Amino acid sequence: MSVAFRREGDDEHMEPKFELPIPPGPNLVTARGLAQIRSRLVELEAQLPGISDEEAVKKARRELRYWGTRQSTAQLVDRPDGSVVAFGTTVTIRHGGKLREITIVGDDEADPANGLISFSAPLSRAVLDAEIGELVDFAGKTEAIKIVKICVRDE
Repeated sequence: MSVAFRREGDDEHMEPKFELPIPPGPNLVTARGLAQIRSRLVELEAQLPGISDEEAVKKARRELRYWGTRQSTAQLVDRPDGSVVAFGTTVTIRHGGKLREITIVGDDEADPANGLISFSAPLSRAVLDAEIGELVDFAGKTEAIKIVKICVRDE
């Protein structure tokens, strides 16, 4: 019989469901980021018993595995002293003539629209270890960013 006429079932033609991708590198977190991971796990564990749809259960279990892995691999970074730009600091920069405030956080805590930038992002890598008043290179441009202010916020 021709393969064209053989059909075992609908499942063989469905897209496979993969695990949620884990960002490469260390899983550095702030105290706030670790609390968010724990909160997400508690929330998913509470929702799971009430889910009856099989696909929704699979999705929730995938998320649980992701957040469980993120919690078990989390490396809590000590609170910075604020003398230089570091993980967990909030930095005011001047870039392209405009002031911008960013906070350097872990991958799962990142929310660029709200100024929370992952430590692995190019902007974060450019300003890490810089001091107030220092000019740093960015995006192929020499002295493109000026460090205006560095502070450590309460979490």
